[in-house]
Parts: sequence; structure tokens; C-alpha cells
Amino acid sequence: MLRGAISGFGEVAAHAHLAGWLSRPDVAIVAVHEPTASRRHAAINLVKNVRVYDDLELMLAGEALDFVDIASPPAFHAATARMALEAGAHVLVEKPLCLERGELAQLSGLAARQSRVLMCVHNWKHSPVYRRAHELIDSGRIGAPRFVSLARLRNAPAGAGGSTGIGGERWRLDAATGGGILIDHGWHTFYLAQWLMGGTRPCAISAHLGIAEGSGVEEVADIRVEFPQGRIADMHLSWRAPVRRTGATIYGDEALIEIEGDRLVMTDRAGRVSDYSANDAPDDSYHSAWFGGVAGDFARAVAQGPAGATMRENLAEADTAVALIVAARNSAANSGSSVAVG
Repeated sequence: MLRGAISGFGEVAAHAHLAGWLSRPDVAIVAVHEPTASRRHAAINLVKNVRVYDDLELMLAGEALDFVDIASPPAFHAATARMALEAGAHVLVEKPLCLERGELAQLSGLAARQSRVLMCVHNWKHSPVYRRAHELIDSGRIGAPRFVSLARLRNAPAGAGGSTGIGGERWRLDAATGGGILIDHGWHTFYLAQWLMGGTRPCAISAHLGIAEGSGVEEVADIRVEFPQGRIADMHLSWRAPVRRTGATIYGDEALIEIEGDRLVMTDRAGRVSDYSANDAPDDSYHSAWFGGVAGDFARAVAQGPAGATMRENLAEADTAVALIVAARNSAANSGSSVAVG
């Protein structure tokens, strides 16, 4: 039995993470850290026999935790992860894992020294339709992937208008707490593109960003990511769209995959059309149905240890995501010029 705690009990923790943990008989959520009183009260109502803390250090000292699940606003992720690792706990972090590559290197090194697992929540890899796309690519059905296009259309950031119950997720519109569409949706599209391209790290990026008036955060992003051998991934991310849509186009030498919501159609070179659509829960901002897969990956990584393949793949994707976010902002500041990804 893994004894875990959640740090940051906002909407994503209450509506996605908690359900995933409670579905596992090998996990017990025994504590919650949350500075806001109303959210601590919500945790007490949702988790049987849970102990709540407004002080992270006190929780880490008072509980014999196997892991900490961090779901606070992005600006707090690195410091919270560091404290949890130093306390001897494994750590799972809601995206983004951190905001700077230097932070990621420090945290990875600390996890290695402590012999603890450090991972990020890459939940889109557990979307049924994207798992099916990856299976088709991995089996060679489309040939070598040449092009990936990912679109994330929203008419506002999640939680921008506030919400009832647990509380809004307004960090997305606050630069000081790590807001902006690159952090919110860009992180997901960056690790997805690398995964769909067979795990190959990209080499360059160019980006044009639309900045929201007043908040100063990005609310629209048009991005081109270059991979080795001339392969390309394009992303369009928007909080200005009139409707919510999530789609993708992927093609290789032999076939084209088109995704719209949970519908997936593959058309091969001969024009034959195959429907590989997947049943999924209704699309929302939290994707609670996918977190069980994330929890399974994390439990597998804990069993493998910090040198295992599950953690290494996840951290490689996280390093790519944070590097691309930094490089995208540099590109946009230089009129969309191509910027190398180290």
C-alpha cells in the first residue's frame, strides 16, 4: 500500500487526481496540503479519514508518506517537489513539472540522489483516441511519421470565470503563478508530438504568440516544431475560439490519421478508409477518466525505481516540453525566427 498526499486541492486535484487514486486498491490518500480553508474543507468531505494541513513542511514532517502528488499552480511546483524529495517521498507533478530547464535538472539530480521517482502528469498519453493513434503509428500502419498537426481550441481558459465548490483555477491568466496557453496546452502538445514522432527529440521551434490584454500571458500560439530528417509538428492553441475543439492530423509514407474529439479515421495510400474511433468520457478540462492510467504509470515507476524506463521516458518528455516553451517565447520575441532546442 502506497501512502500518498496531495499538495494543492483545486479543481484538477478534486475532479481528476483524486478519482484516479481512489480507483487503486494499492494507494491510500492520507493527507492533503492546501493553504485555502474552503479547499481543505472540501478535501475533508471528499476523502475519508484524510488529515489536512495548511503548512507543507508540517505535513511532510508529520506523515510517513510514500509519495506526494503536486497539483498547485505552476509557479509552486519546483519548490514543492524539492521539499517532498528531500523528505524522502516519490513525487508526481501536474503539468508543467517546472518552468525552467535548470529547475528540472536540479530536481532530477535530487531525485537520483534520494533514489526517488519524479514524474509529470502526461495524461493525454492516456486519452483512448491518442493511444490508438500511437498504436497505429507504432505498428507501422502509416509508415514513418512525417507530419503532426495538433489543434487545441477553447473559448476561454479553464476556470477563468471562477467556479463553485472547490474554487477556480485562475492561475492560467496570471503570469506570476505560471499562466499562459504555452504552459496550459503547449506542454501537452509538446510531449504528445515527441511521443507520436517515436520519442525523437525536436531540434528547433518557431512561434508567434498572441498576448492577452491586461494579464500579459499568451492566449494564442501558432507553433512549428522541427524534428530530425525534415519532420514537422504544427500546433495551433487558442483561448479565443468560438467553440471547444480538439483535433489532430498525422501522416506518414503510407497513411493519414485524422482525429476530431474521440473520432479517429485512417486513410491509406490506396484510399481505403478505416474507422478507429474510441469511446471516451465527455471532453472537459480535467479528463478524470485518464488519470487512472497516469496513476498506473507512476505506481509502475515506483516499482521499477528511479532508473526504470517509465520515469526516464517521462522526464525526457518533460525536458523537451520545458525547453520548447522557453524557446517558443524566445522565437516570438524575435518575430518568429527559428530557435534551436538544446
